Amino acid sequence: MSANPTSSATSNVGIGSFEAVDFDSSTFDPSRFGLTTGIVDEVGYGRSVERFRTQGISLPTFGQMADPSTIPESVRESLAGVDRNAADPRNLYRVHWYNDLHGGMVDLPDHVVLPPELTGVASPIIVAFGNRFPMIGAHKVLAAYSCLVPRIVSGEYDPTIHRAIWPSTGNYARGGVAISRIMGCRGVAVLPENMSRERFEWLEEWIADPGDVIRTSGSESNVKEIYDACDELAEDPSNFILNQFTEFANHVGHHEVTSRALEHLYLHHEAQRPGLRLAAFVAASGSSGTLAAGERLKADHGARIAAVEAVECPTMLYNGYGEHNIQGIGDKHIPLIHNVTNTDVVVGVSDRACDELGVAFTTDEGRARLSAAGVDDAVLDTLDHFGLSSICNVIAAIKVSRELDLGPDDALITLATDGSELYGSERESMMAGRYATGFSDADADAAITSHLLEADTEHVEVLTELGRNRIFNLAYYTWVEQQGIEFADFEVRRSQDFWRHVQTFAPSWDAMIEEFNGRTGVLAS
Repeated sequence: MSANPTSSATSNVGIGSFEAVDFDSSTFDPSRFGLTTGIVDEVGYGRSVERFRTQGISLPTFGQMADPSTIPESVRESLAGVDRNAADPRNLYRVHWYNDLHGGMVDLPDHVVLPPELTGVASPIIVAFGNRFPMIGAHKVLAAYSCLVPRIVSGEYDPTIHRAIWPSTGNYARGGVAISRIMGCRGVAVLPENMSRERFEWLEEWIADPGDVIRTSGSESNVKEIYDACDELAEDPSNFILNQFTEFANHVGHHEVTSRALEHLYLHHEAQRPGLRLAAFVAASGSSGTLAAGERLKADHGARIAAVEAVECPTMLYNGYGEHNIQGIGDKHIPLIHNVTNTDVVVGVSDRACDELGVAFTTDEGRARLSAAGVDDAVLDTLDHFGLSSICNVIAAIKVSRELDLGPDDALITLATDGSELYGSERESMMAGRYATGFSDADADAAITSHLLEADTEHVEVLTELGRNRIFNLAYYTWVEQQGIEFADFEVRRSQDFWRHVQTFAPSWDAMIEEFNGRTGVLAS
């Protein structure tokens, strides 16, 4: 494969050919993509082993997070007395989808199946709850662990020297800080200054040095400003940047862990309703890590992968830009770890819809409107578990169902990234602004009718090969021209063979984790 843009290997770039890029696993250098599978620094590795031994920290494998029943019984028993939100290293063994709200382990991930009375479509929409994850109440703690642990067990990251830098628009930074602290490391959150108040209140409780919270300008749409801050931080070799938008371990973690939890949910419901088809997996792009779960669901069950963005900043849909308030999804660029050439649908959702439903879901007026439509109390009781990006995913799933003309035997699966508890300040702003005179029954009816029951298919694109190439090529400007990624490393991502190879790394990391735990002796003791 040549890095020369004029070579025959790239001559068809942008005109619809995926076959122009070859991938050869025998010549693949995983270290160029942060995918190390061996010890690269024995000294740093040894210091990490000693740090974890003295602090009594052991590490779960990706296999254990995918199937927590395989966690050693002694470890599971020890969790009974540990607060799920405590800075306790044993909470690493709760970084999975099989928790309840109180820290107990469940046999099936907590979820809800949204009925037609709420969604307005016949297709069942299965939603897994991310606020069951420990410490931060959001599934981004899984992404943070996935990114840091391979660096620890390879010796690349030395907790006695490095600060872990976590660039994010909120939850990943919080997850990184939590994972850093309970793994005996120092974490630094880099996030926009206008994110929800609750995010910063959490950081104030978890970070001892206020200087370890770096507020960049802007809000959800200002990802470039986060990168610029990280470029400055990277000038100090003691700062180790763990950029979720470029860390392929983020992709691997969700492919290995989240996909299996969602598959479990689908198979559970398929067993109850024989013939139920998994038609689509829907998730907001953000860093695109979560979208990796769709890779397995597509390969094994034929589910189409739908990537979601804010219509106020329609980067994938229209190569556009703008500002929005769907907190939890970054934009204005295509993440390096987004497998664009395997994405099937792109959906735009308005932040106005998410804001209004965020109020409707948490007020008596909104719930009364849904109850009158026939939504039962068991479903209504779950609405507190939907944050803004969670509502975004649900709206997008409705739009996908309508666009693809899906029926009652066509299930869609998505996730509620976090819960409404992280957005009280946003609802306060809504009540002081748009609903200054109060949130009335008419307001509830308008929000639920327009954004759920009558959600349209505007801003939905079913991708062809041409559309996939268009989105893929847009990322060139961010990663090659701005961030200095080698052209060959950028272009190889067009090949599905590349992504299939990346998705094989978890077992190697599990072996390294087991070796590391063996050297610390913590599990044995």
